[in-house]
Amino acid sequence: MGPFLAFIRITALIMLCLVGHTLMATGPVLAQEKVAYRLKWLINASTAGDVFALDQGLFSRQGLEVAVKAGGPERDAVRELELGYAHFGVASADQVIRALAKGASVVVLAQLFQVNPLQWIYRADDFSLSQVQDLAGRTVGITYGGNDETIMRALLASVGMDEHQVRLASVRYDYTPFFQNQVTIWPVYRNTQGVFLSDRLAAGGERVAFFDPSDHGVRFVANSVVTSKKMMDHHPQMVGRFTRALLAGWQAAMAPANENAVIRAVAEYDRDTSETVMRRQLAATRPMIQPDPDIPIGHIDITAWRQTEQIMIRQRLISGPVNIAGRLKPQQAP
Repeated sequence: MGPFLAFIRITALIMLCLVGHTLMATGPVLAQEKVAYRLKWLINASTAGDVFALDQGLFSRQGLEVAVKAGGPERDAVRELELGYAHFGVASADQVIRALAKGASVVVLAQLFQVNPLQWIYRADDFSLSQVQDLAGRTVGITYGGNDETIMRALLASVGMDEHQVRLASVRYDYTPFFQNQVTIWPVYRNTQGVFLSDRLAAGGERVAFFDPSDHGVRFVANSVVTSKKMMDHHPQMVGRFTRALLAGWQAAMAPANENAVIRAVAEYDRDTSETVMRRQLAATRPMIQPDPDIPIGHIDITAWRQTEQIMIRQRLISGPVNIAGRLKPQQAP
C-alpha cells in the first residue's frame, strides 16, 4: 500500500471514530421526549416523589424530559389533559369522576395516596370526636365545592345526620377563624397544613387532634396520576416509562435513608417551610403513601374508587355511574 492510500485509510478511520463518538454523545439527548406533568397543588412534602424522580434523573433514564408544573386552585390537570397542555397530571377521585360524567376521556394510572390526607383538626382539650355524631351542634369548616364538602356530607349521611344538625362554615386559606375559635373543626391536609397548625397551637400550649373520615367508613380517594385515553392508546410505551420512573421516585422519596436528599429537592421549590417542619411532614406522608409494606406504592384501591363514585351519585354530584373501574389502568411498578 502506498503512502497516499495509507493516509486516506487512516483519515477515514479517524473520521469514523469521531462520528461514532458524536453519535454516542448526542444519542441520549436526541432520544429525550418532552413531557408536561401538572400537579394538583403547590410543591411541598405531598409532592416529594414527583420532585425526587426529577431530581434523581429517573425520568431522563427513561428517555423523558419532564417538566413538573405546580398546581393550584386555578389549575385543573384533567382539563389540561383535554386541551393538550399536559401529558400527565395529578387529580383527586372526585375530579376524575366529575370529568368522566361530563364526557372527558381520562384514565387513572396510579394512586399515590392510599390514605386520604384530608382530615379535620380540632382542639383536643375542648372536646373529643370519637364518632360522627359528636359533630352535632359544632361549627365545621368546609370548602364549598371542594372534596372536603363531599366527604363531610357523606359522613353525616352515613349516620343519618344532615347539615342542619351541624353548623357548616365556609373556609378558605386564612386560618384566622380557626385560631380565634370561630370555626372549631377545620379541614386540613394532615401531612402538611396539619403539621403547621399543630405547631402553632402547641406553641400556645394547646393540644390538637384529628378527625379522620376513613376511621368512620368513608374512604374517598385522593391524589392519583392520570392521563388521557388518547395518550394511553397512542403512546402506551411512553405512559409505561413515565409511570415507572414516577413510582420509582416515590419509592425512593419515602425511604427514610433518602430524607436529606428529598428535603433538598423539595426545598428548591418550597422555600417557606423550614427543614424541621418538612421532616415532620415527610414522616406524616410516608404512612399515607404506603400504609402496608406488602402493598406497592401506586396501588389502585378499586373498592375505594367505587365507594367514591357511589358517594357522588348519592349526593347527586353526578347523574349516574361512570364505570370508574373501567377507567383504572394500573401500570407495572418498577
